[in-house]
Amino acid sequence: MSQLLDLVLEAHGGLRRWKEARSIHAKGTIGGLLWSLHGQEGILTPADMTVDVQQERLVYEGFTSPGLRGIFTPDRVAVERPDGEVVLERTAPREAFAGLGLDSPWDQLHVLYFAGYALWNYLTAPYLLTRPGVVVEELEPWREADEDWRRLRATFPKSIATHATEQVFYYNAAGLLRRHDYDAEVLGSGPAAHYAEQHRTFSGLVFPTHRYVVPIGEDGRSVPELVLITIDFAEISVTS
Repeated sequence: MSQLLDLVLEAHGGLRRWKEARSIHAKGTIGGLLWSLHGQEGILTPADMTVDVQQERLVYEGFTSPGLRGIFTPDRVAVERPDGEVVLERTAPREAFAGLGLDSPWDQLHVLYFAGYALWNYLTAPYLLTRPGVVVEELEPWREADEDWRRLRATFPKSIATHATEQVFYYNAAGLLRRHDYDAEVLGSGPAAHYAEQHRTFSGLVFPTHRYVVPIGEDGRSVPELVLITIDFAEISVTS
């Protein structure tokens, strides 16, 4: 691992603590323009999810209805009742985005796949960057918000469902995540900057509790007037 990644892991709780973690339960609200662009405004409110830390899986409680839950894995998404009865299901869910644009209508399973992989990535970072096949490289620093942020470029293997093969993570002097750039392949909407703020410690791990996503202009600077996604976590707990 790189020296920067070592610093980042320690700032977010330490690699040993991340290896001990089995699941993360998070509750809060998710909003922003993206959902209404696809005809799914309010579908992720309230937000109540549990992610497996050691494998790519997320369960979203109350998905579309108090009596239902959404289950995400890279190869399958499904909406189920508490007894396991399948209401909706899609295998090879990433393929369902082929041909869709920024304002194309989505169905519930489109939302479940996109939100499922995205939230799993966000909640397991920076431990995510230590998974097999992920390659990281430190880039030159970036000046923003009167700070110099160190940057890691991560190249992801196809085995991980994520936004894009290459992504860039920005960290402050303490090693805390401040920004995360990617061009989400399933959206086809161009590059975006994902900002991370209000870090808090839960069960020994550190998480940003306020996040928002905005487009990136040609100069690499963000366009703050257009907020595509907001994520606010009020509660987070970690099970070992």
